[in-house]
Amino acid sequence: MRMVSALRRNAWISGRYGRGRGFTLVELMITLAVAVVLVTIAVPSFRKMTLTNRLSTAADEVVVALRTARMEAIKRNSSVLFCSDSASDNTTETTLGATCGTSAGALVGLTTQTDGKRVAEKLRDGLPGITGPVQLKGNIKALRFNAQGLAYALGAAAPYADTVVDICTDALGTDNHRVVRMTAGSTLDITTKTETCS
Repeated sequence: MRMVSALRRNAWISGRYGRGRGFTLVELMITLAVAVVLVTIAVPSFRKMTLTNRLSTAADEVVVALRTARMEAIKRNSSVLFCSDSASDNTTETTLGATCGTSAGALVGLTTQTDGKRVAEKLRDGLPGITGPVQLKGNIKALRFNAQGLAYALGAAAPYADTVVDICTDALGTDNHRVVRMTAGSTLDITTKTETCS
């Protein structure tokens, strides 16, 4: 009796643990099939999410730069220029524009030196987030902020009320634009739209 139960126990142990130490080919194939389906679904979603975040971040950087320009103009009681990516647009503002070059989104203001001379000085570098698949549609609008914190297009007499920049990518099918608009020379908003970049 003891011998039979010992044999059954040994058979159970060898059957249960002896040959069951790995995956069968069927289990491995099912696991791989599930993994392939998940990757096929996840990779495009992850890419879309990454590009959407890059667009939103680039638009947010523009808004931060514009708000910084406004605060600097008020603090300095002087003009501050929000630079375009077009050197010819920037140089319409003769005092500050030459310092911009093509540094899109840079800020240039007047600084008083120790000898009392006022010179143009770059207060902030350009926007780093507009690279790769994220690009500009058209040019960034050069804006001059006055001491009251109102933005004007260069050479204009009324506060600016239009699009500042349109940031886009053709790598997304929908909602592939972030448009930063300004109203009344100071109020900003970001809208999305679907359209080709070029």
